[in-house]
Amino acid sequence: MGQTTDHATAESVAQVNPRGTSSVVLVCEHASHVIPDVFAGLGLAPDAVQSHAAWDPGALAVAERLSARLDAVLVAGTVSRLVYDLNRPPEARGAMPDQSEVFAVPGNRGLSQADRADRTGRYYAPFHDRIEKVMQGIAAPILVTVHSFTPVYHGQRRTVEIGVLHDADSRLADALLDCAAAHTQADVQRNAPYGPQDEVTHTLQLHGLAQGRLNVMLEIRNDLIATAADQARMGDMIAGWLAEACARLGAGGRVSCVA
Repeated sequence: MGQTTDHATAESVAQVNPRGTSSVVLVCEHASHVIPDVFAGLGLAPDAVQSHAAWDPGALAVAERLSARLDAVLVAGTVSRLVYDLNRPPEARGAMPDQSEVFAVPGNRGLSQADRADRTGRYYAPFHDRIEKVMQGIAAPILVTVHSFTPVYHGQRRTVEIGVLHDADSRLADALLDCAAAHTQADVQRNAPYGPQDEVTHTLQLHGLAQGRLNVMLEIRNDLIATAADQARMGDMIAGWLAEACARLGAGGRVSCVA
C-alpha cells in the first residue's frame, strides 16, 4: 500500500491513557474486529467478522475501565486477529489462520512468505515494539493482558467464567487465585479455558518472562461482559482484585485503584 512506517504504526496500535502512572501495563491484543479494506474482508461473511473468531467481544471495554481505575497505560490492537493474531509469533500458523473454529478464512489461504512478512511488519512488529517501549519507561512494570472467550466452543459449553493464565512464572496468577474469593463469586480457574499448551502466552513470554517481570493473562467469558454496565462492573472488580494481588506480592511502584 506504500504506507510509511509511521502510518503503519498508527493504524496497528492504539494507546489509551499514555501518561498513566500505574506500574501496570494493560494489553488487549484482540480488541478489534476491523479488517482493513486492502484485505477485501478476507472473504468472510459479515457474521464471521462480528463473531468471537474475529476478536474478543467486550475485552477492550473492560481493559479501558481498568485503565481508568488503575491509571494505567493500555496498548490495544486495531485490526482483527484474523488479519494478524497479535498474541502469536510470526512463524505460528495461527498468526494468520485459514480456519477459526467453524469459520474458514479464504483470504488467509496460501499466503506467500512475502504476504506474511508484510502483515508481520505492518501489524505485529509495531504493536510489540510499542508494548516494550511503554514497559521500558516504568521502573518495575507489571504486564496484564485482557481477553474474552466464548461460552460455547466447538459445541462444548464452558463452565469457567474467569481464567487466570500464566506460563512458567505463576507469581501474579498465584496471588490473584489466592484472593479471588474476596472479590468475585465467579468460577475462577487457573489456565482455563486455555493454557500454555495452547500457545496463548506469547505476549507474556515476550514482555514478561524474558525480563523477569510480573505478568498474567485474564480470560473473561464474554456473556458476562455483554453490556456496557457488565463491562464496567467487571473492570471495577478486577481493578480491586489486581491491586490486592500486587500488594500481596509487595510489587513496587503504583498499583492502587483510583476513584
